[in-house]
Amino acid sequence: MNESRVANDSFLAPVAGEPLPWMESGSAERNGSLEFSTAPLDLPINPWDIMLCMSGTVIACENAIVVAIIFYTPTLRTPMFVLIGSLATADLLAGMGLILNFVFQYVISSETISLITVGFLVASFTASISSLLAITVDRYFSLYNALTYFSEKTLQYVHLMLLGTWGVSLFLGLLPVLGWNCLDDAASCSIVRPLTRSNLTLLAVSFFVIFVLMLSLYFKICKIVCRHAHQIALQQHFFATSHYVATKKGVSTLAIILGTFGASWLPFAIYCLVGEREYPSVYTYATLLPATYNSMINPIIYAYRNAEIQRSLYVLLCGCFQANKAYRSRSPSEV
Repeated sequence: MNESRVANDSFLAPVAGEPLPWMESGSAERNGSLEFSTAPLDLPINPWDIMLCMSGTVIACENAIVVAIIFYTPTLRTPMFVLIGSLATADLLAGMGLILNFVFQYVISSETISLITVGFLVASFTASISSLLAITVDRYFSLYNALTYFSEKTLQYVHLMLLGTWGVSLFLGLLPVLGWNCLDDAASCSIVRPLTRSNLTLLAVSFFVIFVLMLSLYFKICKIVCRHAHQIALQQHFFATSHYVATKKGVSTLAIILGTFGASWLPFAIYCLVGEREYPSVYTYATLLPATYNSMINPIIYAYRNAEIQRSLYVLLCGCFQANKAYRSRSPSEV
């Protein structure tokens, strides 16, 4: 990469198709080209970088609205909305990180800035994934301990989860900045430069652990939802209709949540384990871009579908309702 920059005398006009500093193909020649075809692209800016920047812009805008709604609405102080706010904040930072990475890539030529940007993105996406796990845990306990859910103890427990979530995310994000990088040893680089292969393996394994935990918890949630729907149906003597409708809605929601999360992150996580730095960087781009879409879809699944968020959004945009009117969610789990 350094050779490419010296050859061009300026980072304002990078080599045609040159990838991000933290996403080099790592070939033996380290030419940094993005191989769409056998012929090189004659473009001043890598189109994959443009797509990542556009994705980051949409992510930042969507989640900024959610953060503003939760911050300025006093009634949205329940554990569920605190966790949704944490998720939206993490995704907002991730979107800003993608934008800043694009700006620094084509404006400032600095390995220090590259390290800081990568660490920022690692911390943000880790906080986003960890917040999804925290929301899953909260939904499980809201159903398993429904009678004691709205208590001071639950809020304290949520704060502890958030402290652990952001503490671990910050720690993982600081590792590349504190020296766990491959700037001085190109042979140890992973598909995401300047992260080492061992560092990226740690992140990928952590994702699989979180995904398995979420899968297990949502399976238990599904069983609880089906059991509750069956009990209500028996009490109302409408087993054939209400039980089927409630169960189908609950299972469909859980399938959307897990399906979206898995489809977004699994390809990139798997490629982190099997990919080599010599592979063309187009493979890294092609798996990373869908992963960013998860942060784009999160506010739709967890925020904009919620009745209270919708109401607060109406207040924010057009003042259609009284903002100080108390309102409580009918179901803390929102399954």
